[in-house]
Amino acid sequence: MGGYPVVTWNSYSQAQRRLPPKYRLAKDLPHELQDRVNALPQSYRNSHQATVLFEAMIDEAMDDELGAPPISIINEVTDEGAPLWEFVYTNQMWYGEGVPAPDIKNLKSCGCVGRCDPKSKTCGCAKRQRHHLKRYIENNTIPKTWNGVPFLYDNKGSLQFFGMPIFECNDFCGCDEDCPNRVVQRGRRYAVNIKRTETKGWGVFNGPKKIPEGSFIGIYAGELLTVEESDHRGTLYNKFGRTYLFDIDFHYMELTPFLQNHSCDPNCEINPCYINEANIEKPLLTVFTKREVEPFEELSFSYMGCIDDETISKAKNAKKSNDAVYAECHCGSRNCLGVLFS
Repeated sequence: MGGYPVVTWNSYSQAQRRLPPKYRLAKDLPHELQDRVNALPQSYRNSHQATVLFEAMIDEAMDDELGAPPISIINEVTDEGAPLWEFVYTNQMWYGEGVPAPDIKNLKSCGCVGRCDPKSKTCGCAKRQRHHLKRYIENNTIPKTWNGVPFLYDNKGSLQFFGMPIFECNDFCGCDEDCPNRVVQRGRRYAVNIKRTETKGWGVFNGPKKIPEGSFIGIYAGELLTVEESDHRGTLYNKFGRTYLFDIDFHYMELTPFLQNHSCDPNCEINPCYINEANIEKPLLTVFTKREVEPFEELSFSYMGCIDDETISKAKNAKKSNDAVYAECHCGSRNCLGVLFS
């Protein structure tokens, strides 16, 4: 046109796919602030200044959740000013050595204009989600009468079905930011606080308002590891009686340690979610409420996965183990198994 090339969304999107994917490397994890604070006397780490500094660190890490309510540090139990300065608070995935970069070349995207329609015959994201939910729809786990099929969110952004992979629209899609299939990427909407408990260390608690069932709480983020590296670290962590490793089948994650405590009767559940990643082996671990959460109630999920007969059997055997990674459970639920990963 007039001697100049016409740029369309499709041509721009295809050009972006040819660029190297943007991602963070674990070797670049910042630690200067943690090192400086840990070099200071315990009296400082127990001070109000340390609390304010920790809250500021969290706020800075939430640069991809600009509309999310701030997170406060609350301690009415001990003299600690903040949780241990051992980890970097992050909402991002950090790729360890040997973990492949995000696959964006094979990423399926839609060319929808405006908001995606789950009934659309041409929406690429609807087709991808339907492909991965086919068996759930066929066995009626997802009723054929559900108006949102194949998307898993309702019109308010609440997750309707748990234990199934979520495929959201991505950066290469043509739909708007308020598309109903963009929930995780829009960030947390409800206020939460990090609070010291009497028997379980630090935990995450709801703010002053109820959180509806199916609400997005956050991404269980951290360092993505190869199986070999996770085995090496797991051996060391077992000896010291702590672990933040999470098995996602093909890779492992080392996680921010104080996001949520365990409960044998949890109010949250982790669901795999894919946004800017075509590799099915590398989902985001997203946390959603599985029931309505009362004001100031602690947010929790099961470290043992689904609590079934097999889990109960494993818990009984764990009580007999001398492995330091197992600890007594203090969740206080009526169906408490008495043991968890420490």
